[in-house]
Amino acid sequence: MSKIENRFSAAGVLNAAVVVAALGYFVDIYDLLLFGFVRVKSLTDLGFSGQDLTDKGLSLQNWQMGGMLLGGILWGVLGDKMGRVRVLYFSIALYSVANILNGFAGGYGDYSVYRFLAGVGLAGELGAGITLVSEVLPKEKRGIGTMLVASIGLSGALLAWVIEYFFEWRSCYFIGGGLGILLLVIRISVSESGIFRNVQTQKHIQRGNFFALFDNWDRFTRFLRCIFIGTSTWFVVGVLVMLAPEFGKAKGLNGILAPNAIAICYTGLILGDVVSGMLSQYLRSRVKVMALFLSLDVLAILAYLALPFSTPALFYLSHFILGFSVGFWVIFVTMGAEQFGTNLRSTVATSVPNFARGMQVPINESFKYLKGAAVTGSVITAGYIVGAICLAIAFIALYGMQDTFERDMDYVETI
Repeated sequence: MSKIENRFSAAGVLNAAVVVAALGYFVDIYDLLLFGFVRVKSLTDLGFSGQDLTDKGLSLQNWQMGGMLLGGILWGVLGDKMGRVRVLYFSIALYSVANILNGFAGGYGDYSVYRFLAGVGLAGELGAGITLVSEVLPKEKRGIGTMLVASIGLSGALLAWVIEYFFEWRSCYFIGGGLGILLLVIRISVSESGIFRNVQTQKHIQRGNFFALFDNWDRFTRFLRCIFIGTSTWFVVGVLVMLAPEFGKAKGLNGILAPNAIAICYTGLILGDVVSGMLSQYLRSRVKVMALFLSLDVLAILAYLALPFSTPALFYLSHFILGFSVGFWVIFVTMGAEQFGTNLRSTVATSVPNFARGMQVPINESFKYLKGAAVTGSVITAGYIVGAICLAIAFIALYGMQDTFERDMDYVETI
């Protein structure tokens, strides 16, 4: 087998770690996106209407993202101290229980608490899974393994779309919780990373010291870069796509449904992740692929906001293109894991995607302010402003970032 063929071969990739990480992320994404699908249904059932469907929806999403910020730190530190496998299963257990609790929400207050708890649980699975997969696979196969985890996991959004169509919103949450518990019950045996076990025996090495990310300029800037390159993803998913009915109305289109927009976006995102992952293997570079997809993201956002869209079908198609343009999530999370040594890898790989997701809180609040401001006063203008800022931040973070495709993962950070 030639070197290029070996680079793309899936042989030896589908081990227990990849399977569990992929299935766990599948249920993770189901729950993460389910609120977007049932936002209008659930809030209407709880007595809200009109502008509250938008404002309360964004606020509940902020509660979820706040939980993910906290969970990103908690699970990341525990992953470096206790091991990747334990965090993988503990996080699945927490978000499964929280999912079920969401089905019992009786008002905005307890709904907020349940979304926060779900956020804490959801924060751990992806980082632990990607860290584990990146350490157990050889560097030539690392990109294929993380691509499988991301692409299989993201298809959980499509399941949530189908379930939401056939079931009422409370049942959707119960089903999601049940899927997570089922995954724990079948409990596929996963071995701990040998790289982590080796570091664990060396008692002089500090592990999971979150504050070490801030006491060294090089580590601090690497950490910030890893977070900010993913900023535009959550502007696209959390604002443009989740609020598709509001953007459709601004363009004179009625009957646009958020669940349809989210499902179509994630279909594009899955394809984008496969393409970006394979392209990264071919080019042997993460940074080049990130730059390419961020450039495509600029064009996709401009088209979404500027074009008139004469029919709902064309408007929905734009969500597919948006999803494809942010289909660099697999590259984004892999880069986070590769940028840091074993003793801080879980801390970074878990906190980075959740801090990037958590950026949705200031993004949401900025968007809410701008769409209601006298000078801007529209969702379209607010979208231009917030989108431009998010993309500028992402490009600045990527500029000069070290490529990590060839990096050996068996090293530690000097603390």
